Amino acid sequence: MRIPCPYCGERDLGEFTYGGDASKARPAHGSKGAKTWGDYVFVFENPKGPHVEYWQHTLGCRQWFKLKRDTSTNEILGMEQ
Repeated sequence: MRIPCPYCGERDLGEFTYGGDASKARPAHGSKGAKTWGDYVFVFENPKGPHVEYWQHTLGCRQWFKLKRDTSTNEILGMEQ
């Protein structure tokens, strides 16, 4: 799979690190309860179809960005910086 980095252009998947679901809302800083943070970090859906994800260009510019990808076909549908 080739991923289009918004800063470096299209690169091989091996240069990137998956960062998780970008559609989940992060709990507020200082929010109480381990369950709230535990759910945020460890509980996730495994959707089939279009999904927004965080990716980092680890072996390149090291920048984070959001990538919209169809998880059933790996087709890249768009990205945000």
